[in-house]
Amino acid sequence: MHFLGHVVRFIVSAVVLLVVGWLVPQFSIGGFGSALLLALVIALLGWAVEGIFGKRVSPFGRGIVGFLVSALVIWLAQFIVSGVTVSIIGALLAALVIGIIDLFIPVSTPFNAAKEKSSR
Repeated sequence: MHFLGHVVRFIVSAVVLLVVGWLVPQFSIGGFGSALLLALVIALLGWAVEGIFGKRVSPFGRGIVGFLVSALVIWLAQFIVSGVTVSIIGALLAALVIGIIDLFIPVSTPFNAAKEKSSR
């Protein structure tokens, strides 16, 4: 994925996070800048979890473990990004809503992007 693709992906992720912040109680984002930084932090934390534990445990994995890791990553990200407030219930609901949105607007994961790049 080229640089412009990454930029578009983070902008779309930030907009999704703003929508989730609007829909989900106990999940608030200060503004677009906080949402953009939150998208970056979530991507980096997800990449780290995937690197340490493998794809099956990553936030991008499917199933209950991936869902719970997604909620944990969202909850932990609030301590890194100012302007973001998330409760544990809010993180669980946000992970659920993001998972539902991802069904309609799929974004390639860092794992898939690296896999596609190595196959070329």
